[in-house]
Amino acid sequence: MMLKVGITGGMGSGKSTVCNIFSLLGIPIFYADDEAKKLYDTNKDLKSSIIKHFGTSVYPHGVFDRKIMKTLILNDPQKLTLLNELVHPKVKEATEEWIQMQQAPYIIKEAALLIESDSYKQMNEIIFVDSPIELRMKRIMQRDQLDENQIKQLLDAQMSINEKKQYATQTIINDEKHLLIPQVLSLHHLFLTKCAELNTL
Repeated sequence: MMLKVGITGGMGSGKSTVCNIFSLLGIPIFYADDEAKKLYDTNKDLKSSIIKHFGTSVYPHGVFDRKIMKTLILNDPQKLTLLNELVHPKVKEATEEWIQMQQAPYIIKEAALLIESDSYKQMNEIIFVDSPIELRMKRIMQRDQLDENQIKQLLDAQMSINEKKQYATQTIINDEKHLLIPQVLSLHHLFLTKCAELNTL
């Protein structure tokens, strides 16, 4: 039996950095947000549903445009909720198909909306990557070229950090003070031990 581990955290918390370390240890990573980006264009059912609810403007030249969609949903939480309701079931299906192809002792699914999408229910363990808000905002500004007000709007539209933490079985602190690699190695050994226990039952 394969152990399934989810990784989540707030925007700019450093989830991808943590996943990169697990990847170096040979653990397969499913990046849910990257998969969603592909599905916008490759999944015909999803594409037609998005056009039906949001119009053809989000597919200029037949290709999904994230910037146009971001503009549509930025000031409308209901539209964001609707988009998530269309996308998440397709990502769950893709996750299950991917898991079936893996041979590692455990796998990791990285998703910003792991809790909100109910994807956490597919997982045996949930890692929450914890990072101070000031540091997260600085990273988002550098990464996405957004101003402070735009970032606050995006953060306000998400589930609160304290609420997300309640679902975590493990926590990694990414505050540029605590070393990441020892924390990841500790969890890696824990998960390998749990895998061994699962497979002796």
